[in-house]
Amino acid sequence: MILSCGEALIDMLPRESAAGEPAFAPYPGGAVFNTAIALGRLGAPAGFFTGLSSDLFGQMLETALSESKVDSALAHRSDRPTTLAFVKLTNGHASYAFYDENTAGRLLTPADLPEIPASVRAMFFGGISLPVDPCGGAYEALMLREAPARVTMIDPNIRPGFIRDEAAYRARLARMMAVADIVKVSDEDLAWLTGAGDIAHGAQSLLAQGPKLVFVTEGATGAHGFSTNHTVFVPSKKVTVADTVGAGDTFNAGVLAAFDRAGMLTKDGVAHADAEMMRAALELGTAAAAVTVSRPGANPPWEHEL
Repeated sequence: MILSCGEALIDMLPRESAAGEPAFAPYPGGAVFNTAIALGRLGAPAGFFTGLSSDLFGQMLETALSESKVDSALAHRSDRPTTLAFVKLTNGHASYAFYDENTAGRLLTPADLPEIPASVRAMFFGGISLPVDPCGGAYEALMLREAPARVTMIDPNIRPGFIRDEAAYRARLARMMAVADIVKVSDEDLAWLTGAGDIAHGAQSLLAQGPKLVFVTEGATGAHGFSTNHTVFVPSKKVTVADTVGAGDTFNAGVLAAFDRAGMLTKDGVAHADAEMMRAALELGTAAAAVTVSRPGANPPWEHEL
């Protein structure tokens, strides 16, 4: 199983009622949640760990996971509310107002961490659950605890507006990336982490911190893969873009699913991935992401759609 660990929330998207009044419609979301959904739909054995509420929105999240063949048995349940993200669209650009205080996801602590069964071969971390506490500390503790025995991947999916203590957040990311087998960042994330400079130089600086593979997405241009021995680039698929919500999350699932399909989702397999394996991961990641951006919202493709 590939266990995605991080936030699940409800995106409240702007709509108009039948009477013409402004309204909001609830949709399951969250970066790490989207990756879990995409993994399930791509046919990979997928699980999800988060702080999950027993409220009606939490039930909506559980239903969405089940419908996409994602096992949520390891999630920590509580009666605290679900995180809500109200979305405002201005000329197609989304801005968010998060309601995250005292929620089931935010108040996850290291004491709530489960024992991870042997069936979990890989774990994925990231998203807006990392810069805030106590949940950020819980996910960090889980990754540091499990990284010696399992493949771990992190996508920080950096949202500067969500960061309250930049120094502490950078330190947490450094500790997590140091034990990660795979790090994925967007070109914007890379610039935030390593400063101005070209993608190859930034990726090499991340590799020097410990990961075996670094993948960098560059929007409509394509995606890059770097290891100490190989550099691979795959251009993006050309599609009509509805929006880019969930594109990077879907790419992450494609990378992990490609390694799983090849029987290479092991620490040794990732550490010794050749250029052909890296290209296969990039190709599945970009193909899956292309479908996601071609339709509104975070709606990853099923395996039969590729």
